[in-house]
Amino acid sequence: MSALPAYREPVAQEIPRHAPTAPATPARALLPLILPAVVVGVVSSLLLLLVSGVAEQLQDVLWADLPDALGVGRYSVFWMLVVLTATGVLVGLVVWKVPGHAGPDPATTGLDAPVLPAGVLPGLVLAAVLMLAGGPSLGPENPIIAVNVGLAFWLGHRLIPRMPGRVWPMLAEAGTIGALFGTPVAAALVISEALAGREAKGALWDNVFAPLVAAAAGALTTDLVAHPAFDLDLPPLGRPGWGDLLAALVIASVAALLGMCAVRVFPYVHGAFGRLRHPMLMLPAGGLVLGLLGALGGHLTLFKGLDEVAALAADPDGWTAGEFATMTVVKLAALVVAASCGFRGGRIFPAVFVGAALGLTAHALVSGVHPAVGVAAGVLGVLLAITRQGWVSLFTAAVLVSSPTIIALLCFASLPAWLLVTGRPQMQLRADGTSVR
Repeated sequence: MSALPAYREPVAQEIPRHAPTAPATPARALLPLILPAVVVGVVSSLLLLLVSGVAEQLQDVLWADLPDALGVGRYSVFWMLVVLTATGVLVGLVVWKVPGHAGPDPATTGLDAPVLPAGVLPGLVLAAVLMLAGGPSLGPENPIIAVNVGLAFWLGHRLIPRMPGRVWPMLAEAGTIGALFGTPVAAALVISEALAGREAKGALWDNVFAPLVAAAAGALTTDLVAHPAFDLDLPPLGRPGWGDLLAALVIASVAALLGMCAVRVFPYVHGAFGRLRHPMLMLPAGGLVLGLLGALGGHLTLFKGLDEVAALAADPDGWTAGEFATMTVVKLAALVVAASCGFRGGRIFPAVFVGAALGLTAHALVSGVHPAVGVAAGVLGVLLAITRQGWVSLFTAAVLVSSPTIIALLCFASLPAWLLVTGRPQMQLRADGTSVR
């Protein structure tokens, strides 16, 4: 009978006690980034406010002054068809004739914007202003981020050539996201999620130091100038119960499935408009379809959706379940069409409307569903499906409802919703028309 092998003491080098850590960035390397980050953040916010302000003024002209002068109903079916089709014509002219063609196909871009040549930026700004004023269901986030990234890279590279070129896009993106949400937390979450998918040198906080400064500067500038408020002022949620947890789980999952339906048809709708082959055909056709959808869903399904979400939340019992459901489906269809036919805009803000309307549908169907729970869970599920960015989805859903207790519910609700969407396509396409996963 053979002897048992002798026990051998493990050698320390075989199983390291501590994983190697990257060296921290010295303070002298971070200090020179503060001033450029502050400037980029402030300028990013001011450009966002300028574009939004011009668009709001033009929106008042198109949807109030002009129809009143003509004796036409502001949101009559006729006027919605006229304005949205005309918006498609005007944006089509910009895409066709203006140098740079207003940037790349918006269906292929997300929050992580490419650095565009400086000559493209004026056309992209013009196309975004016309879109925001005319009523298509897209937000300002994608074009504004792209403009700020291009401008920061172009000016920064000339004014401070010794600064690494990769710094400027990160600062501009962070500053713009901070300005959009009125808080640097959103930018920190986006950047942290992006860094998790790539190899970064140094500690996490060293990598987010300068972008966080830019985001804080952008958010503070927006707060001081525009005083934004994302809280929908829904009825307060007290101590959550088991029914609230069940409602959050179900609504977030249903919202994720609904969002995935839109993601599924997105490449086909984009391909259908692409077969028209010319912006002067694609965009007017898209505008006409959006006008018909607006006539079906009502004027609250137009525009980027934030002001319209506030109108819904101001009276959560003011519509029937059927009316809320109609607005949910119409807004989602309008988002798909607007993003497919070539309008320059982002998909986050209209997705917020879709999720909020779905949550209020659940509240109208089941009175025991608290409006705050329904809205937050609905927004969470739709954003997870469309953006595939967990932290941003969770943050956006939570910030709409001023209640600390909602966060725990949303963390639980995000789990089944994430299982439904992970590994599946998102609402963004590659240049060849296939979906990004």
